[in-house]
Amino acid sequence: MIGWLAMTGGMVAASPGPGVTTTHHEDINPEVASGRLAHPITHARHYMANTANPYATDAAVGILAAGGSAADATIAAQMVLNLVEPQSSGIGGGAFIVSFDAARQQVHSYDGRETAPARARADRFMRNGQALPFGEAVNSGRSVGVPGVLGALALLHAAQGRLAWADLFDPAIELAEQGFEVSPRLHALLDANQALRAQPAAAHYFYDAHGQAWPVGHVLRNPVLADTLRRIAQQGPQAFYQGEIASDIVDAVANHAVPGDLSLVDLQNYRALERPALCAPYRVFVLCGPPPPSSGPLAVMQILGILTHTPIAQAQPVSAQAVHYFSEAGRLAYADRDAYVADPEFVEVPVAGMLAPTYLARRARLIDADHAMGVAQAGEPPGALGPGGAARSPEPPSTTQISIVDKAGNAVSMTSSIEGAFGSKIFVRGFLLNNQLTDFSLMDVDGQGRPAVNRVEPLKRPRSSMSPMLVLRDHRPVMVIGSPGGSAIINFVAQTILAVLDWHLDIQQAVALPHYGSRNRDTELERGTPLEALVAPLQAMGHGVRTVDFPSGLQGIVLTPDGLEGGSDPRREGVAAGG
Repeated sequence: MIGWLAMTGGMVAASPGPGVTTTHHEDINPEVASGRLAHPITHARHYMANTANPYATDAAVGILAAGGSAADATIAAQMVLNLVEPQSSGIGGGAFIVSFDAARQQVHSYDGRETAPARARADRFMRNGQALPFGEAVNSGRSVGVPGVLGALALLHAAQGRLAWADLFDPAIELAEQGFEVSPRLHALLDANQALRAQPAAAHYFYDAHGQAWPVGHVLRNPVLADTLRRIAQQGPQAFYQGEIASDIVDAVANHAVPGDLSLVDLQNYRALERPALCAPYRVFVLCGPPPPSSGPLAVMQILGILTHTPIAQAQPVSAQAVHYFSEAGRLAYADRDAYVADPEFVEVPVAGMLAPTYLARRARLIDADHAMGVAQAGEPPGALGPGGAARSPEPPSTTQISIVDKAGNAVSMTSSIEGAFGSKIFVRGFLLNNQLTDFSLMDVDGQGRPAVNRVEPLKRPRSSMSPMLVLRDHRPVMVIGSPGGSAIINFVAQTILAVLDWHLDIQQAVALPHYGSRNRDTELERGTPLEALVAPLQAMGHGVRTVDFPSGLQGIVLTPDGLEGGSDPRREGVAAGG
């Protein structure tokens, strides 16, 4: 059920008009600005699926055409992504989901985040009082948390599914048996990954006998995964969390060169959770997404709430002024995120205080129109007990996004991940296991000796930046959005929402915009884009500037009076389609 936090008097009053206005901004062509040829915007009248891979989109559209719900199509898409995009997500990982039930006009949120084993300790990723090198921490059994994707999808299906659970696995099972063509992106990632080659089971599947990545177009079959999925289809999620599959997962983790302590009891006791959705007003809209342990929607809401006190809506999307205000708001939100957000079962997260209008206005007053603030300090939101230790985790950017709307008006936004590229690299029963436990702070204390709020603890869920979100107007969704990208997901999603709602770009233009922002460090500009011309003006304002690659994978749908519009990030291989 929906949780209306940081709102006064319920739903914000909306001005006339059923949807979002999506007109071209007169002074920018994002296809040129992004340095890439963006996909053309996708239109559909009744339903739409937008995923990170054409095979997954085809599977989801097939389910929608057969009368399936957005929930059904999400499950089918995720199972196919497990096969064709193994570097990013799958049943060995976790997910956050936000969905809209059109019949009841309710927003639901599902937490399928991994949990630490019962035997986990705070010094899990430390040696001699220091954090392990990230590569050593991630490519080990210690990094594997109890997977939650299937648990979360089962909750979604129970609430909003229309077709039989077993039928939703058919596209992935058929594709696993018949094979799929290796894409240029998958080939490039396999070719560059040495740690995956070092794992015998993974190497046997992903590389030829000479250790070479399968070439583009090679038909890759995975009959072992087909068998795994068939068991889960027939027996339900318990086939994964108990019995032979669970035993094989535990054995693979225990027998790694750097073994982990995941147990059968950990798997049997795992529970995905339905949590009240986190929602907050934004102009005439309402933003909704999962609450902590995801820090994503909360930080997006903070950024956008702070920006309402600035003139950014009047700025050009690619300009020093836009970058300045957006980055300053990001610094403030990331400072709060690092200090306050973790698993709410272990930490009192002052969510309502962090979204209080008076608090956001006070934070916005810290922004100087002409000069960067440097590193922001965490604020003191109402209800907070004081900031905790803010030791950081690396959060690599390998994740995926599924955005779906069905013909009844139900909508799902799901961000799913196995964390770093190819997760822990541990391959079992045809799928990879996550390395999500390295989303915990690698150190158990911060630089001042305070316990890190996001430190490892038994059965705790690591903080996430995943930001699957819905934008509502007049109690109905008008936008479905989310992205992969590690801790930068927050900036990607906030920028896209800003671009559609304030700059009035269409969804394809919005996802193709060159990325910028700050995670409370340097101001980051997407390398190889016209943003590089802004380095000197921003430095003159006091910004420390860094150009970086930003492998976002935004998948968005906008609902208009004339139908559905889909936008797919040109940085990856995703595609939208519908009918």
